[in-house]
Amino acid sequence: MDTGRIATWMDQAQPILVAFGLKVVGAIAVFVVGRWLISLVTKLVGAAMTRQQLDPTVQRYLVSFITVALNIILVVAILGYFGVETTSFAALVAGAGVAIGAAWSGLLGNFAAGIFLLVLRPYQVADYVMIGGIEGTVLELGLFGTTLTTPDNVKTLVGNGKIMGSDIKNYSANPYRRVELVAQLAGSADLHKAIALLKQEVSKVANINTTPPVDVEILEFNEFGPKLAVRPHCHTEHYWQVYFDTNKTIADTLGAAGFPVATRPVKVYPI
Repeated sequence: MDTGRIATWMDQAQPILVAFGLKVVGAIAVFVVGRWLISLVTKLVGAAMTRQQLDPTVQRYLVSFITVALNIILVVAILGYFGVETTSFAALVAGAGVAIGAAWSGLLGNFAAGIFLLVLRPYQVADYVMIGGIEGTVLELGLFGTTLTTPDNVKTLVGNGKIMGSDIKNYSANPYRRVELVAQLAGSADLHKAIALLKQEVSKVANINTTPPVDVEILEFNEFGPKLAVRPHCHTEHYWQVYFDTNKTIADTLGAAGFPVATRPVKVYPI
């Protein structure tokens, strides 16, 4: 090939390549600055909502929505900078949205469920709940899912659609909750003495509510003897501390009082 012709093509292509390179650099600069501005705007909006004492659940939801919307606007602006017809792009996005919506109906269902959760407010940030079969403290109600920290300190995301389709238990909604425990006695044990002792000693466990008082009643009779239901009440924040301390108190109280250990009765078979 003629070297002169190659040189001519290079001379013609150089301005185009330079212009394209400048546009790429400009697009990168716009993206970086845009992302920084989006971060700044969301922080300012969050701070403004905090000053207005807006509910944390609503704050996180609105901030998530604003972030997504601004990122879409940023992408469209960059495409427009490259000369892409944004109206055609919008039509393309709308068409793609229909196709994606049909394929990902579950995602849109989570989005719709998130709106209902925000309106109905069955729980809010910092509540201790059981949702979608998962138990934990609410960190965030997002556009598509709710983030929890479980009791074993695992960050878990539960889809909003799954939450709306199942039972919601909010343990923080009421001022106290009941702790369910049992005490197994031997058949020869003094039942009334055991009930009186347990009521007295369990009432001394830290963070137990005085109203309603500790409830100790006969739950059932089994092959070992009577089984007692021991039910103290406490705030959700102290549930596990009360649970474990009460179990220890049951064991210590019955052991110190010399109650016989419940053992399986020996079955005698005729010869």
